[in-house]
Amino acid sequence: MSIDINKEKCVGCKKCLSVCPGSLIKFGKDEKAYIKYPRDCWGCSSCVKECKFSAISLYLGADIGGMGSKLTTNMEGDIVHWTIKKSNDEVSVIDVNRKASNQY
Repeated sequence: MSIDINKEKCVGCKKCLSVCPGSLIKFGKDEKAYIKYPRDCWGCSSCVKECKFSAISLYLGADIGGMGSKLTTNMEGDIVHWTIKKSNDEVSVIDVNRKASNQY
């Protein structure tokens, strides 16, 4: 698994840089994030969850039905929105209430 960084959405806050356990995210002269070695990405999704601007997406593997789909997250209060964009541009959103997520 790997990530995709949309430079148009990146605001250069560098939060992703501080959470990447493999130190794979770098910043260019344009102050935008990029992943230096995509093949080395562990797919932990720390950067995806940290990015408040949906600039980083995680490629969902074919083994979990991804087949080219990308996952981004954003938060509104206690609600985390998991947005899945499929390769055919179909979009699904899963809303998770952080306060109620551990009640099961």
